Amino acid sequence: MTLGDIDFWQILDILLLLLIGMGPKVALVPFLDLTADMDSDTRKNVANRMVRTATVVALILAVLGAFLMKLLHFSPEALYIAGGIVFLLLALKMLAGAGDEEDHHEKASERDAEQMALYPLAVPYLLNPAGITMLVIFSGAITDWLMMGILIVLVLLMGAFDWFLFTHLDSFAKHLDKSRLAVTEAVFGVLLAALAVELVLLGLAGLGVIDLLAH
Repeated sequence: MTLGDIDFWQILDILLLLLIGMGPKVALVPFLDLTADMDSDTRKNVANRMVRTATVVALILAVLGAFLMKLLHFSPEALYIAGGIVFLLLALKMLAGAGDEEDHHEKASERDAEQMALYPLAVPYLLNPAGITMLVIFSGAITDWLMMGILIVLVLLMGAFDWFLFTHLDSFAKHLDKSRLAVTEAVFGVLLAALAVELVLLGLAGLGVIDLLAH
């Protein structure tokens, strides 16, 4: 493939999928709650570690995803179903916990900040199950080095966006209303639950269990 053969609309679609799979929305409210009692420097350290970890894992999946599928002997359809189930649980947790800060704060007091940055903030909040699924599927579908390079660049761009947002969150915090964030978390919980169901349906359709009409 040459640069002239690249479908830029396809690249835009991949970027939008990465925004869902490793964008800031799913991780934003948990990050604010879990770091609420931290000073600015500690919060930035957590943000740096969180974004760095999520980006490194995403790059590994982009490069080695196809190899991991072959090594562990699972199909893309099985990955769709597994990712959809885990993502559905995450979406339901967002719905159940919208506006409830007590649970996050209680856990934050018991967890080391460095460990918290790795789990649950880096994975599965920032790099969420949908992102993991998509990256592995993309890895298996890539047929040349140019597309691999484009995917890596897109992952790095998304990581840079996440880093800028979370490390400068103190500047944006005064514009973030907790009640509005709770509402948007609930709304996104429903939308992400729909995406999770779609992943499961795609997996079942791929296995021939159901007929999925094109839409």
